[in-house]
Amino acid sequence: MLTTTVYTVTAIVCLITAVVIQRIYFKELQRGASLKAVNGIKWFGWAILVWGVGALSNLVLVGIFDSNYSSRSIIYLGVLFSLVNSLCILLSLPSIEHNKERSLVVRLVERFTEREFVRVFLGILMMISFVFIVTSYNNTAISNTLIWLIDIPISIVVAVALLIELHKAFNNRDMRFMVIPVIALFILIVIAVTHRIIPNSYIENTSLAASWAAIGAVTSISFKFLFILLFSILLYSWKFLSEKEQEESRAASLTLENSRLLKNQEQLTLANESHLDTIKSMKSELKTLKAAHKIELSDRQKEVLGNLGLYGDTMSYGEMAEAMHISLDGFQAHIHQIKKMLSISGTGGKERLIAFAKANDLLQHASIKQ
Repeated sequence: MLTTTVYTVTAIVCLITAVVIQRIYFKELQRGASLKAVNGIKWFGWAILVWGVGALSNLVLVGIFDSNYSSRSIIYLGVLFSLVNSLCILLSLPSIEHNKERSLVVRLVERFTEREFVRVFLGILMMISFVFIVTSYNNTAISNTLIWLIDIPISIVVAVALLIELHKAFNNRDMRFMVIPVIALFILIVIAVTHRIIPNSYIENTSLAASWAAIGAVTSISFKFLFILLFSILLYSWKFLSEKEQEESRAASLTLENSRLLKNQEQLTLANESHLDTIKSMKSELKTLKAAHKIELSDRQKEVLGNLGLYGDTMSYGEMAEAMHISLDGFQAHIHQIKKMLSISGTGGKERLIAFAKANDLLQHASIKQ
């Protein structure tokens, strides 16, 4: 009765959990998560599914075919499902993310592709299982405990590798308090394995028979549930960490984009100021030109501007005044009067007068000959 209850609870919980996990896997794929990250979800779901299918198969064999839980066929089936479960857990380990060095078992798994590792794993175990089945079938000298020796060493290796990877992953996420349930999971697995190793014939005739059976039942359910709980916590802690990293990456990208936009804005501001200065200068020149059309220059002023337009770049005011046979003060007085008429002030007055003379065809009034 106790064994039936264990298998019933295991089948219901594991099958429902496996369906939920596989839906999460497909949702993460649709969301665009990396294949390496979601592979762990996929194989974790398969591991839970194998437990559920194994428990359901035992219930069918006992309920429909009237088999006994201690029969060889159920033991063989149990070993098979346990090995497949170990395979799925091994394939899920590389997806447990942390920045520590990988354990030896995980490094070994990573040396192969998933398909290659499945082939190697199943090939080796099929050969070993074949030898065990041939030697134990209809052989009463070989106990069911000996048959479980096919699976027990592998289960221990997988449990140790799982303990190491979970411990490193939770430490990496600053969840060091999770070391207690991780160690508890390992202890429960060891107890479950021990329960398989010790033959029931040693216990069933003692006063500890009922307690021993209860320990086996409770351990069998407990380590599966704790395994599901730890992987679920790890899954969602990874999801939250991934989302946090994505937000930080998005924030960094936005900061970089903001810096680029600010730089472009500064460049546009400088270019705008330059254009405004150019427009201001052009307006000033236009104003000067418009004023020139309203100004009537005397012949002497035209002569001064003509000479300035031709020789302003090579001769000084004094040299031009001497060549025109007038005093320097007289020449500068004409320059001052012309600037006043053209509203020219500030620096660059000479250059603007030269430009005005050239633009208004006053060079023909020059009197200096070289």
